Amino acid sequence: MSQFKRNSSVLPLFMASLLAALLAGCGGGGDGGPTATGPSAYKLASVGGVGPAPVNLRSAGTFTILSKTGITDVYASAIVGDVGTSPITGAALLLTCGEVTGKVYVVDAAGPLPCAINDATTLTAAVLDMETAYLDAEGRVSPDFTELGAGEVGGLTLAPGLYKWGTPLKISTDVTLKGGPNDVWIFQVAGTLNQANGTRVTLAGGAQAKNIFWQVADAVTLGTTAHFEGVVLGKTLVAVNTGASANGRLLAQTAVTLQMNAVTQPAP
Repeated sequence: MSQFKRNSSVLPLFMASLLAALLAGCGGGGDGGPTATGPSAYKLASVGGVGPAPVNLRSAGTFTILSKTGITDVYASAIVGDVGTSPITGAALLLTCGEVTGKVYVVDAAGPLPCAINDATTLTAAVLDMETAYLDAEGRVSPDFTELGAGEVGGLTLAPGLYKWGTPLKISTDVTLKGGPNDVWIFQVAGTLNQANGTRVTLAGGAQAKNIFWQVADAVTLGTTAHFEGVVLGKTLVAVNTGASANGRLLAQTAVTLQMNAVTQPAP
């Protein structure tokens, strides 16, 4: 230690290296017990953050709702941010202009008037980026937690990390994601994701929706009056039931269905 006293610049570097080594050496892959907190969830994500590296959404990250086969709507919803659908015709985007605070992109002259923007080039690129982001999230290896809660995370507090389920995932009661503003969560779900009516996904400790990624191979359902946080990367349908709200992005490779919902893009 006398060497470090003589050179004060060495000690911070040594401690940072030691911390990284300790975090890298922590175990994982267990169910984490009743709560998914503790060091097994942690990897260095970036300077100042823990968890896996975030998923790069590229141009898909400019959309609050993006789909390939349409956006249906039971009036009135309130969407903050851009929406779009491609390659299906703009006639399959059923939101009205007054329901969207942002831009509405379509691939042809159809779509809600007078706000629809005919821009197939932008949409084609965004859909490709959405598919790339899905594959990125799906392809992450060495999960920190595998089959946590046997597919039921209601009632848990989830630390940053990579989570993997080979089964459907249920949120039957409120769930909390607790971590700092630069921490990252990736949830790999091989089946459906179902959030029960009236339940909440809650963020704590400064966690941000932009750093939470739900990669779901089957349908996603957000229950009536439920509240959801994070970016959905859905292989199929994202169904948002009556009165549910979401802070994040709904990026679906089939359709998004809305019923009097509030969906807001996450803070940058």
